[in-house]
Amino acid sequence: MLNVRKRRAFTLVELLVVIAIIGVLVGLLLPAVQAAREAARRMSCSNNFKQIGLAIHNYHSAYNQLPTNHTGTDRASNGDVSVNSNRRFLSWLVPILPFVEQQALWEHISNPSQETTPGTTMSTATLNGTWPSMGPVPWESRYVPWATQVSSYRCPSDPANLPGVATGRTNYAASLGDTIDSCYYGGRNEVGAYQQPSNYSRNSDGDMTLRARASYRGFFWSRHRVGFRDCLDGLSNTIAGGEICTSLGARETRADWVRNVSMRGDGSWDGAGEPIRCKQGAHIDAARPSFYTSGASVETNPLNSRGCRWADGRLTYTAVQTILPPNSANCSRGSSDGNDYFISTVGSRHQGGAHVLMGDGAVKFITDSIETGDLSDNAVVASFSGHTSNPNLAGAQSPYGLWGALGTRAAKEVIESEF
Repeated sequence: MLNVRKRRAFTLVELLVVIAIIGVLVGLLLPAVQAAREAARRMSCSNNFKQIGLAIHNYHSAYNQLPTNHTGTDRASNGDVSVNSNRRFLSWLVPILPFVEQQALWEHISNPSQETTPGTTMSTATLNGTWPSMGPVPWESRYVPWATQVSSYRCPSDPANLPGVATGRTNYAASLGDTIDSCYYGGRNEVGAYQQPSNYSRNSDGDMTLRARASYRGFFWSRHRVGFRDCLDGLSNTIAGGEICTSLGARETRADWVRNVSMRGDGSWDGAGEPIRCKQGAHIDAARPSFYTSGASVETNPLNSRGCRWADGRLTYTAVQTILPPNSANCSRGSSDGNDYFISTVGSRHQGGAHVLMGDGAVKFITDSIETGDLSDNAVVASFSGHTSNPNLAGAQSPYGLWGALGTRAAKEVIESEF
């Protein structure tokens, strides 16, 4: 007679213990998995920036100049100026398109077109029912190229799920240095003359010419032709661009900007602003310093949010300054996204800092704690009619420490520490 042994099954208690052990192991491994994913996203972001850096160098090799920021066609002289010209508002990311494997998109932009985005119709104000060569203004969402998302202009750590944005986004911005006055438009108006941005005269103003020259502190100079030859501090010591993160509508200091912040304590000229007032006047929540308070006048229009237009050359969208440390507040003296006195800060959704692109093409990670000197000091400005008392005049070294020094192209600061 066969002796059949019965196999003992798991008891309910044993099964629960096994499940509990598996749950604990998953709980321990999950943070490591998430950290590994973020590390991969951060590496991908760095590679995107390196690709952009290579595109800048290839562009310079081809044209012996940097891609111009805030460039394009002059303000149209007839018809609707915003659909029949781009009014010199195009960003530096537009001319490098052929160098980031976007030749087809570049061809679309550089030739007249009658195509519109799905669900929209051509503006009746266009001449002959056609978008002009180099397109309309970059906030025209019916124009297909401006609504196109270029994958290499996006950081994979940025979810970019804010509804209501019909234009393509970017997480990479040009560095305009450490100054505020005349910074975003380089002192030139929409027809190329040295004038206030709202003045469309073709005759240059003497004071505005001085202010424009003093504003050229960074790697890029809006609405001007510049090259590597102008970077006297050395390409490896000068920041060419910085990372930015786009708004999620959550009132974050690193991703949203605040309106109507005075840059001067005495209420005088904001061009020689004290950057510390961007932090003080932006109403940052003391309990949650990564967010603004409910009383802050945060820009709520998704179409005017940071980084939401890769084709727009203004500070709000595709440019930064090396003034406040990474992931700090962003603010404007006025209520407009085109206000001249604007502080745009490097920021990201990576932990503890953000990437910057150096002039030589290297990508470095800058921490939020980088040394920024005296943020209560005046920004560098020109000496001109009625404004001669600022101690930091054109050519001065950056008052904003290592961070400011890295942003200047020819102030002859000595970079003594690794960053």
